[in-house]
Amino acid sequence: MAVPIQRPQEPARPAHRVVLLALDGVLPFELGIAVRIFGKARDSAGRPLYEVTTCSVRPPGPVRAEADFSILVEHGPEALTDADTVVIPASHELGSAHKEGVLTPGLAGALDRVPAGTRMVSICTGGYVLAAAGLLDGRPAATHWAHATHFQELFPRVRVVPEVLFVDDGDVLTSAGVAAGIDLCLHIVRRDHGASVANEVARQTVVPPHREGGQAQFIRRPVAAPGAESTTSAREWALERLHEPLQLRDLAQRSAMSVRTFTRRFREECGESPGQWLTRQRVEHARYLLETTGLSMDRVAEDCGFGTAQSLRRHLRSATGVTPTAYRRTFRGAPAVPSPA
Repeated sequence: MAVPIQRPQEPARPAHRVVLLALDGVLPFELGIAVRIFGKARDSAGRPLYEVTTCSVRPPGPVRAEADFSILVEHGPEALTDADTVVIPASHELGSAHKEGVLTPGLAGALDRVPAGTRMVSICTGGYVLAAAGLLDGRPAATHWAHATHFQELFPRVRVVPEVLFVDDGDVLTSAGVAAGIDLCLHIVRRDHGASVANEVARQTVVPPHREGGQAQFIRRPVAAPGAESTTSAREWALERLHEPLQLRDLAQRSAMSVRTFTRRFREECGESPGQWLTRQRVEHARYLLETTGLSMDRVAEDCGFGTAQSLRRHLRSATGVTPTAYRRTFRGAPAVPSPA
C-alpha cells in the first residue's frame, strides 16, 4: 500500500512590523487606514503578513483625537525600537513641527528610537514630522494639496510635489490628504507582496485596487452632476476588452459623446487622459498575469493589449523599473497556473 508523501509546509516568515505613531490631534480616519490595509494582508496560507502596533510619544494612555473622543494607546515610544516600517498619520496638533518646522523634544526623542534603515511613511500632514526630522531634505514629497504651499515655504529643501496622490522615494514614502493614504498603503503592500495580495486587501476594504501615485489628488469635478453624462460605462467596457486594439473613438462612442467631449469629461472624472488610463490598466493586468500564471511573455503581451513582448517590456519597465522576467521572479509567490494548450 502506497503511503502518501507528506510535503513539508513552507515555514512562516516573521511578519513585517508596522508601528503607527499616534500624535495628539490624530485624525481617526488616517490612523484607521494603516490598521485596516496592513492588518488585512495575508499570505496564501491565510497568515498575517504584517504585525500592526500603535504607539504614542508618551507612556501608554489616551491620545486626543480630532474628534469628541480620545484613543487609548497601549504602547509607548519603545515600540518604535524594533519597527520595520513607521507610519505617521495626520494630526491637527503638530505644534512646532507645523509652525516652525522643528520637532518637540518628546517627538524628537521618540523618533530617535527608530532604527537606521527603517522605512518611514507619512499620511497627509504627517509629512510635517518627517520634514522637521530632516528625513525629506533633498527628496520629493507629497502632502494635502491645501497645505502644499505652506509645506514648501516651511521646508525649502524638500521638493514638494503638490498634486500627486503619493510619492515613493524608496525608504521614505509620503501621501496626499485623507483617502490618498489608502492608495499609499495599498501601494506598499503591492510593493512588498505583489498585486494579488494588494488586490485582495482592496476587495476586502471595498476600494479601487490601484491608483498610480502620480495621479492627480485634486480633481475639481470628480463626480458627475446628477443627469450629466459620464464615462463610467466606457471604462467598464474597455476593462473587458484590454486585449483588443481599443481606439479613443470607440470609447467615445460607448458614451455617446464626441471624442473632444469624451476626452475632457474623462480627464475631469479620472484625473488623466484616456490613453494614460488605458495603458495603466494594461500594465496592471500584465502584473497580475505575471504573478499568477505561467503564460509566456508573448501571451501576456497579447492578453493585455500590448501586442508584443517588446512592447510589454517597455511599458512594464517604465511603470515598475524592472523587466517582466524580473517582475515575475520577484513577485510570483504562488505556483504558476499552467498555460492552456
